[in-house]
Amino acid sequence: MSWTGLVAGLVAGVALGQSPATLEAVRLHKPEAAGLARDELAACVAKKCPDAGRLALLAGTLALSDGRAAEARDILAAWPPPALLAPYHAFYLGQARFYAGDAVGAAADFSRVLEARPPAELAARARARLGESLLKAGKAKEALASLEAAAKATPTPELVYQRGLARGAVGNRAGQVADLLAVALRHPTHPYADEAVKWLTGGRKPAVKWGFAERTRRADGFLDAGAPQRALEELEALEGVKLAKGQPAAVALLRARAFFALKQEEAARKALAVAEKGPPDVAAEAALLVARRALRADDNDKARALMAGLDAKYPSQPAGDEGAFFAGWLDLQAGRFADAVKAFGAFHQRYPRSRRRDEGLWFRSLAHLRLEEYTKARETLEALVEAFPRSNMVPQARYWVARSQELEGAKADVVGPAYEALVTSAPASFYALMAAERLKALGRAPPAHFPHPPKQLELPRPPELELAMELTRAGLFRDAADEVEAQAARVRSADQALPFAHALLKLGEYGHAHAVAARHLWGRAFGSREPDALAAFYPRAFANAVQDAAAKARVDPFLVWAIMRRESAFKPEVMSAADARGLMQIIPPTATAIAERLAEPAPAPADLFSPERNIRYGAWYLSRLMERFRHPVLAAAAYNAGPGPTVKWALERGRLPLDLFVETIPFKETRAYVKQVVADLFLYHAFYGNGAEPLRLSLQVPEPAKEGVTF
Repeated sequence: MSWTGLVAGLVAGVALGQSPATLEAVRLHKPEAAGLARDELAACVAKKCPDAGRLALLAGTLALSDGRAAEARDILAAWPPPALLAPYHAFYLGQARFYAGDAVGAAADFSRVLEARPPAELAARARARLGESLLKAGKAKEALASLEAAAKATPTPELVYQRGLARGAVGNRAGQVADLLAVALRHPTHPYADEAVKWLTGGRKPAVKWGFAERTRRADGFLDAGAPQRALEELEALEGVKLAKGQPAAVALLRARAFFALKQEEAARKALAVAEKGPPDVAAEAALLVARRALRADDNDKARALMAGLDAKYPSQPAGDEGAFFAGWLDLQAGRFADAVKAFGAFHQRYPRSRRRDEGLWFRSLAHLRLEEYTKARETLEALVEAFPRSNMVPQARYWVARSQELEGAKADVVGPAYEALVTSAPASFYALMAAERLKALGRAPPAHFPHPPKQLELPRPPELELAMELTRAGLFRDAADEVEAQAARVRSADQALPFAHALLKLGEYGHAHAVAARHLWGRAFGSREPDALAAFYPRAFANAVQDAAAKARVDPFLVWAIMRRESAFKPEVMSAADARGLMQIIPPTATAIAERLAEPAPAPADLFSPERNIRYGAWYLSRLMERFRHPVLAAAAYNAGPGPTVKWALERGRLPLDLFVETIPFKETRAYVKQVVADLFLYHAFYGNGAEPLRLSLQVPEPAKEGVTF
């Protein structure tokens, strides 16, 4: 549960176990947190206050997280917890005893957790730790029952590995082999995977099969995990092994991928030469690898030739489908619009089952638009709507049908109704925003995107959230968040979801409220346009922090919320595969650069999960992007793709009208990102602008400043 949730609970009259300062330190993982918790416990004991059990629970868990297991054991054993928190107390006492070397005592504690019938998430953790404790205590047969249940419910590499050890200890060699194989092949980068491989390849009899399939699967896993050297090591183990027909080419393709990742170009090309002589599926993938590399390197002429070659040579392979699509896309990017029309027409005919057919129709219509062939563009757009009525491109197609008529000279009475229909049928979309701006330019007042702004309901807190609040009072934020998520997962209908989402909003749990709404309230919010359903989709999350940071950075707070909504959906704990962290998804190097400009010490990566710091850094960065780019479309593009590419796009294509400029952004992810952020920015203004003059979107792309933020 978030810090804002805690504060909201306090405002609602919930007494705190710990001081706000201590809880804030815990949430931020500050080094002084454990000391503050110990001091508060000592003061409570001296005064004989009734909260000693709750204070001891936090002090003990913090000592445990700092690696002081014996100290944690002594603190937790000395003070009984509040009744509602007894299962959590037993769990953390078991953890402390386990790491202090008392596996038998730990097993007893974990058994007590299960006897108390705790929440499902805590029960799963306790069951897993019970099995591990019994195994460590030498009680493999007893351990196996717990590990079987735990691994079946949550087959993590740790649990599967532990279950394999337990199975082996009771004589189930087949089960042990199956488990260790699963860890070694499905999780090659996990530390237990290396232990599993040692056991499997250790010369045991009967021997475990370990050859081409196993080595190549692990190599592929290492490549996907960004460990190309480990992939090569797996493949080198196949040297001297007699491979079946086609297998040398498959190995060569994996080697080429690894060499490219290691920037060993010559070795990669040699491996590709072998792969391209293999069976059609391998040869096609090898050729596609080369084409994709040319595309990523911005060598578009070469990429175009290679993609067309894939289409010609491998029409029955997925690589041929991709080649045909990107040949047309590259024609479009290069301004060869007539060629793009032909290429996408051929793609549509040759690959009638392609997953990209709606995109192909869209890009064909875009080429017609760039050629000012408006009638042909409309024919293609209408074909898209007819063939793919559920495609997310339908609002886009309908906007451009009307826009193409306007570009041909149609008057407001002709195109106005189509724009108005789009505003009401897809009210939260970028195309509704563009339609509204076009109506204003035509001298027509657009209809309201939503007839009423979001409305937060005042409802009693559901009893299902009482345990989460008690965990928050104790400072057990991870457990509180798990409990909220578990309760949210039990919501099954819109009627259940609405009061639950509003209770979460009141607690400050904006991310969980948004997730519940996204699962159950989409139709009410965007179909029926109900204000109480909208509230969970567009909250003013972490309002004080956003408004303070935006004021200091001199940036629109509604832009901060729009970025936050797209980046994290209001969840402070989110971390991406690229190591972007927190509400505004800031990566540690960017945070370091921002801190330097703010004359602050560089933050630790964990500090970026702090809502206050993350929002402050994000607001500062957005203000600098707006200073340089002077338009929310460009600022959003730069936030997603970086200032460098955005400058390039603005200089190359900035003479286009704004709507066409956005459609020509080369990165698919950035196009979608810009559309959502800018639409959300205007909705936030409409919802919460307090009657201020409506925000207008400039339909011209400004030239970026030469100087300004570059990271």
